[in-house]
Amino acid sequence: MTGQLIAAAVLLVVIAWLAACAEAGLARTTRFRAAEAVRSGRRGAAKLMAVAEDPTRYLNVALLLRVACEMAAGVVVTYACVRAFDTTGEALAIAIGVMVLVSYVAVGVSPRTIGAQHPVNTATAAAYVLLPLARVMGPVPQLLILLGNALTPGKGFRKGPFASEAELRALVDLAEKESLIEDEERRMVHSVFELGDTLVREVMVPRTDLVVIERFKTIRQALTLALRSGFSRIPVTGENEDDIVGIVYLKDLVRKTHISRDAEAELVSTAMRPATFVPDTKNAGDLLREMQQERNHVAVVIDEYGGTAGIVTIEDILEEIVGEITDEYDRELPPVEELGEDRYRVTARLDIGDLGELYGLRLDDEDVETVGGLLAKCLGRVPIAGATAELPLPDDGPHPDLAALRLTAESPAGRRNRIVTVLVEPVRHLDKDEPDA
Repeated sequence: MTGQLIAAAVLLVVIAWLAACAEAGLARTTRFRAAEAVRSGRRGAAKLMAVAEDPTRYLNVALLLRVACEMAAGVVVTYACVRAFDTTGEALAIAIGVMVLVSYVAVGVSPRTIGAQHPVNTATAAAYVLLPLARVMGPVPQLLILLGNALTPGKGFRKGPFASEAELRALVDLAEKESLIEDEERRMVHSVFELGDTLVREVMVPRTDLVVIERFKTIRQALTLALRSGFSRIPVTGENEDDIVGIVYLKDLVRKTHISRDAEAELVSTAMRPATFVPDTKNAGDLLREMQQERNHVAVVIDEYGGTAGIVTIEDILEEIVGEITDEYDRELPPVEELGEDRYRVTARLDIGDLGELYGLRLDDEDVETVGGLLAKCLGRVPIAGATAELPLPDDGPHPDLAALRLTAESPAGRRNRIVTVLVEPVRHLDKDEPDA
C-alpha cells in the first residue's frame, strides 16, 4: 500500500513538473514567435498559435493543474508517512521536509529553467495537452481566478495573475540577451518604466538657466534676444522672474513683423501666449500625456511656495526615454584651448579653480563653482552668446599688472542652447584706462 502511495505521489509531482514547464514556456512565447513557428512549418505550430491567441486562458489552466497536483502530492506523501511511522509528529516533519525539497527543486527550479531556455518547444508540447484540457475544464479556471481577484485588495477584476514590474524588466533583459531586441531598445523600455516614477522637477530647466524677457520690452528686442540666445520660446515676466505672465514664440514675433514693420515697436505682451502652470511634484508621464492632448510644448513649473521653479518642455520629458537629444553642431570639446597672448577658450563647466591656475591666481567663490556660473553671477542674468563681463582682480595679487579677467560667452550649442564655451582674456591696467572705441 505504501509503495502505491509513493508511486501516486511521484506521478502527481511529474504532472506538476510538466505544468510548471508549460507555465514558463507560455509566459515567454509571444504571438510573434508563434507566427514564426507557423511560417517555418514547425510541427504543432497551429496548436501553438491557438494557445498564443489566448495565453491567459491556457496559463490559468496550467496554473490550476500544477497547484492541484502539487497539493495532492503533498496530501499523499503525508498519508504515506503517517502510515509508515509510529508518531504523528515524526510523520508530519518528514512529510513537510520531503515536499518542501520536491516542490522547490522538482516544481520550482528545474521546470522553469527548462521552460525559459526552450520556450517555443515547451509551449508547443504543452499545447497538445492544454487545448483539450481547457475544453474539458470549461470556465472553472477563469472562475477561480475571478474569485481570487475578488479577495485581492484593488479595484476591478482581472483575467489572471500578472507579472510584476520587476518581472517585466527581467523579461526585457532576457529578450536583449537573446538578441530579440537591441540594447538601446532595452534601455528605452526601462526608461518608460522609470518615467512613471519621475517628477517634473527632475527634468525641468531650472530658473537659474532661464532666458526671459520683461513684458514692457518691444517685439524688436524680443526678436533680437531670440536670435542671440537661440531659443524659439521665451518666458515673459511681469514684476519679477517669479511672475511669468506668458510665453512668446519666435514664429509669432516673425509673423507680426512680417505683416507690419511698425509692429516692431509694439510691446512683447501683445504677441505672447498664455502660460500653462504645473506643480514641480507632478508626474512627468502624466504631464507628457496632457501636453500631447492639449498640443502644448512648454509649461511653467511652480514650486511649493508658488514661485517659479523653472520650465519644462515636451523634449525634456522625451529625453528621459530616448536619452540626450543633440544636434549636428554638438561635439566633444577640450576643457581648455590656448589661443595665445594669455587668451583661453574654456568650457562653461570648467571649475573656477582650474581657471585660476591658468593665470596663477586663486579664484574662490562660495556661490558658484564653474566658469559659466561665474559669468552668470557677474552679469546678474543667464548669459547668452556675446555677453561679456569682467571679473575684478585684487591689486596685491601675484599679477599686479592684471586688472581683471574678461569673460565672453560664445555661441550656444545643443537643444537647450546652453553656452558651451567661454573666451577668457586678461585685462591689464593700461587697457582699463584706455577709452572705449
